[in-house]
Amino acid sequence: MRAVDIIIKKRDKRQLTTAEIEFFVRGFTNGDIPDYQASAFAMAVMLNGMTPTETTDLTLAMAHSGQVLDLSDVVDIAVDKHSSGGVGDKTSISVLPMVAACGLPVGKMSGRGLGFSGGTLDKLESIPGYRVDLTTDEFKKQLKEKGIVLTGQSLDLAPADGKMYALRDVTGTVPSIPLIASSIMCKKIAAGAQAVVLDVKTGLGAFMQTMDEARELADLMVAIGRLAGRKTVALLSDMNQPLGAAVGNALEVIEAIETLHGGGPADFREHCLHVAAHVLVLGQCAKDLNEGRAMAEKAIADGSALEKFRVLVQAQGGDVSFVDDMSRFERAKYVEVVNAPRNGFISQIHARIVGEASVALGAGRAKKGDPVDHAVGFVIHKKVGDQVQKGEPLLEIHANDEEKLVEARKALLSAHQLVDESVPPLPLFYE
Repeated sequence: MRAVDIIIKKRDKRQLTTAEIEFFVRGFTNGDIPDYQASAFAMAVMLNGMTPTETTDLTLAMAHSGQVLDLSDVVDIAVDKHSSGGVGDKTSISVLPMVAACGLPVGKMSGRGLGFSGGTLDKLESIPGYRVDLTTDEFKKQLKEKGIVLTGQSLDLAPADGKMYALRDVTGTVPSIPLIASSIMCKKIAAGAQAVVLDVKTGLGAFMQTMDEARELADLMVAIGRLAGRKTVALLSDMNQPLGAAVGNALEVIEAIETLHGGGPADFREHCLHVAAHVLVLGQCAKDLNEGRAMAEKAIADGSALEKFRVLVQAQGGDVSFVDDMSRFERAKYVEVVNAPRNGFISQIHARIVGEASVALGAGRAKKGDPVDHAVGFVIHKKVGDQVQKGEPLLEIHANDEEKLVEARKALLSAHQLVDESVPPLPLFYE
């Protein structure tokens, strides 16, 4: 078998066999197949696509390119949730403690922010001491003893995916739906997930900007899950405007903690309860979504969800006093309130512009390895459909640099569009 023959076959729009895909992934992982051939393969997939069977074979081959966790000796059913990324999406920080407080152990490996999309690990690191580099043994021990883990991906999980992603980033093949789906699902399978809830974002601040693209990705990931013997459900959720109010790192963690206290923005709280309900149903803790939601609501009301977050922070070396006293979080040097320039109804809060402005402010990284400023970001006070009066507070900018604050103000005002006629609010979920 030769790599060039596999590339030619995909170039000519023919279906690859399981053996061919396994050969290619194995050769690429161990260095026998060079980057230029893997790049050609990625472009052939980008242009000609893959069937669900091919994509499942690619997913499993990448999952098995390194260690595959077996969590059956730790939990009865290993449940995971994944968001395809967006602006203000701090869902995992609130959902995992809700679910774990209901008696369903949940262990998740998250990523860092890249581009305009924030990363869960960067947010959690605004809690001093919080470790995101747990070993596999530490992951399993904490899941068994504490029932909750939220850490970074271990280097020995799905190494083929790491190598392939680095190539996709520089060869114009990031938008390939089979490559996106296999990249997401191989990490879930390698991390031991037996049931996965996928939160697929669509809109201006998502990688999948249209409903058709989001649905295609969701359908493919659900098909991969089923073909790989995993229970999988995908939700299509809105990312035309930021989720919740806070965009940043410390600001988002504070909002997630406020939500566990029973507060937080209404849209974010509702989003978390809906996702938590799906996780509890898939994890066989609730018989239907209504029961799952009621369980999650009770975990917030009785304080057990917040206590589970304290357990998580303490177990991973974080300073729990920050959870108990949120005024301890690092604060930005400048906080400016920006008021509405005129009367009207908000017709758009362009999520991507907000996300890119937060990166420019220092809350995210333009490229891998850039430092992150945990204190900076925004608090967006309004939602699409809200009526505003001239001079009413529209948003807050938290900055550590005056020049960057001025640029952020311009960007945020351009992201907000005001019209004279009333506008319906955006849905949280589409299907």
